[in-house]
Amino acid sequence: MKPTRDLNPHGTYFVTFSAWQRRRLFIVESYARLFLKTLYGYRRLGRFELHAFVLMPEHVHLLLTPAPGITLERSIQFIKGGYSHALGVELGRKGEVWQRGFTDHRIRDAVDFDMHRGYIHENPVRRGLVESASDYRYCRAFPGFKLDGWPSAAKAA
Repeated sequence: MKPTRDLNPHGTYFVTFSAWQRRRLFIVESYARLFLKTLYGYRRLGRFELHAFVLMPEHVHLLLTPAPGITLERSIQFIKGGYSHALGVELGRKGEVWQRGFTDHRIRDAVDFDMHRGYIHENPVRRGLVESASDYRYCRAFPGFKLDGWPSAAKAA
């Protein structure tokens, strides 16, 4: 029997998911760029607010707030499914792309938000990929990425 997942309440989440068999998928620049194109495409469509991200060689961390009426599960389905489809179409890649599922942590307050955003920011440094987070091309710290601030849902509350 396949395990079921409760639908998460609306809020902001720190999310992690991994490439199939933790393959180092994102050391290929065209694969990494396509992921970012997919991620930002769904952001532009208003499916979620994107507060932070890091694309590590074999996994992804996101800090996001699903749009009203969209579950966290659906948001991740957009990202993972959209990327898998785009990879198959644009680059001719076949087969599994992602491990099943994802892990998530619901952000409780501004301190928790800042802590997880900092974790995402420093992940490439802790792994020894770069000396400074702003040198890592696939991270919120790299100059030029447009991100959302403190979640709009929290501002309204």
